[in-house]
Amino acid sequence: RTIQERGVTTPILLLAFTKSPEQESQDISLAAERMEMSIQVIKQNVCQKNKLLLHPTDLSSDDLHTRIANISGCLPYMLPPKCPNNCLANKYRLITGACNNREHPRWGASNTALARWLPPAYEDGLSQPRGWDPSIRYNGVQLPLVREVTRKIIHASNEAVTEDNLYSDIIMVWGQYIDHDIAFTPQSTSRTAFLNGLECQMTCEKQNPCFPIEVTTNDSLTVETDCLPFYRSSPACGTGDHSIHFKNLSVLTPRQQINGLTSFLDASTVYGSTPATENKLRNLTSKEGLLKVNVKYYDNHREYLPFTDQIPSPCAQDLNGNEDERIECFMAGDSRSSEVTSLAAMHTLWLREHNRLARALRNINHHWSAETVYQEARKIVGALHQIITLRDYIPKIIGQDAFNLYIGLYKGYDPTINPTVSNVFATAAFRFGHATIQPIVKRLNAQYLDDPELPDLHLHEVFFSPWRLIKGGGLDPLLRGLLAHSAKLLVQDQLLNEELTEKLFVLSNNGSLDLSSLNLQRGRDHGLPGYNDWREFCDLPKLETQSDLNSVITNPNITEKIMELYHNPSNIDVWLGGLVEDFLPGARTGPLFACLIGKQMKALRDGDRFWWENGDVFTEAQKRELRKHSLSRVICDNTGISEVPVDAFQLGRFPQDFKHCDDIPGMNLEAWQELYQEGKL
Repeated sequence: RTIQERGVTTPILLLAFTKSPEQESQDISLAAERMEMSIQVIKQNVCQKNKLLLHPTDLSSDDLHTRIANISGCLPYMLPPKCPNNCLANKYRLITGACNNREHPRWGASNTALARWLPPAYEDGLSQPRGWDPSIRYNGVQLPLVREVTRKIIHASNEAVTEDNLYSDIIMVWGQYIDHDIAFTPQSTSRTAFLNGLECQMTCEKQNPCFPIEVTTNDSLTVETDCLPFYRSSPACGTGDHSIHFKNLSVLTPRQQINGLTSFLDASTVYGSTPATENKLRNLTSKEGLLKVNVKYYDNHREYLPFTDQIPSPCAQDLNGNEDERIECFMAGDSRSSEVTSLAAMHTLWLREHNRLARALRNINHHWSAETVYQEARKIVGALHQIITLRDYIPKIIGQDAFNLYIGLYKGYDPTINPTVSNVFATAAFRFGHATIQPIVKRLNAQYLDDPELPDLHLHEVFFSPWRLIKGGGLDPLLRGLLAHSAKLLVQDQLLNEELTEKLFVLSNNGSLDLSSLNLQRGRDHGLPGYNDWREFCDLPKLETQSDLNSVITNPNITEKIMELYHNPSNIDVWLGGLVEDFLPGARTGPLFACLIGKQMKALRDGDRFWWENGDVFTEAQKRELRKHSLSRVICDNTGISEVPVDAFQLGRFPQDFKHCDDIPGMNLEAWQELYQEGKL
């Protein structure tokens, strides 16, 4: 698949690049799409020939479906993985996340279907998204166009920003980074419609996998067309129109989407979710269990992420630089690491932390092999991701009361809990953070003051721009800006700023995308039920009138606009409904998203056999040391920054609310020191 079009990168191609899965995910997506297309062709030909409207089960024999499944390549992906039962497999999690649960080895594994907490809402009951057929009515009305919802409710100007007076901008970055640890839904590998071969970029016709976003006149995002291209997410093998073979013929499985990553909080952002990615990222010649680093550029003698091996990559270049000095996209455990410079900085920070830990562990355990050093460092990094997320991040997002209600104290591993990331969490609830993104990127000097040599940048200037990091002072100025600058507060009439709704992935004058419309369309693509269905799932009252809506959304202008477009609260797309609810006390989300995020985090914790607090995953001494660590300590250990807040997420003023790194506690690795034993790996 070509990323460059006549040497120019377009926003759609950038989106395709970020949604481009690893080879194994691609193979699964291709197999599922081959099977889907085969069934569709049979369905179309039979219906045309006989002028019949047939149920999919009437189309062909079970034997033919078996043959299609085999030829398409789908069948092998439905079989359970073979789980090794050796010392290494019992001590360290598999890179794919498979075999974490011994009874259900696919739970939480990469390249398996997202979990359904409610039956999906498809117009045909199987795979057709809500809003696909304009003649279908929902509570007597058509669903609104997603771009109209953006323009009339969600869009806000760059100036319409309310600062969060409690939390720093790095809390938003951590949310995005952790989302990229646990969820990635590959979009279709095809750029053309299956049945008629039309390019999705060139047509506004709805034909799988094309599900274009319709626009109205005078929309600044489109000039010559009536739509924005949108590609459906790849189906999981054995779901949707091609589910017949895998289940009883009378029981069809509605279309489901794939998670290309492990569901677990396991730092797959650092290490990848497949053996192929892991091997690409590791420095296999090192005796210290190190990860590969950039061999061309350094940040004041500190490491950068290596560049991707997909050359040329679509990342923007410094227009004032030399043509022969290309700065490619970065390579990390997740393919989206170059989306924005703040995300690239977080990935870089953890690359450095792994290598720091690996060198230190090797230094106190000379007898350890490179493999043991790597696995032990990886295990610590994974534990730190879990601690920072559950202890420091989630209580601030959903509030302490919701944390106690939905998550509570840790009572040990529960093998009956399925940790698989749910579709509604990945596609709606955890996307709340898009409304907390600042339109401006700040870079500060060592005194936490504006640096005239590093002026503020608009967000669209740092999309896919690793050169801004490498040539713009490195990690330190950017991290200082994130620590000392507030996050954007989610306000009901200031949701997503124009950097995201009008300028997403704009690198030149080749047009742009709208994150809000992509989110809404993706929710419909994935068959997410409406707002009220999810409120009932969370034992929250059903809302039936505008007056009911006003009880959970205090801004009457917003409820009025919502009712003008949706007419009935049950029609509201769940991402929008959850986004605009009044915050719970001490939270940055309303009751619906607090419930969905809380339930997901509990499943990720309690359903993980390798959770850092479980049994003997770590010794008691090691757990005591891990508890001392924090994101602030990781910043101290891996940058030139010498003064930080005790809690990186808590907004403070410099210098009174900052401490010197000498006073920021951290773990003592002597708890990992081991006496030499013959035969130790």
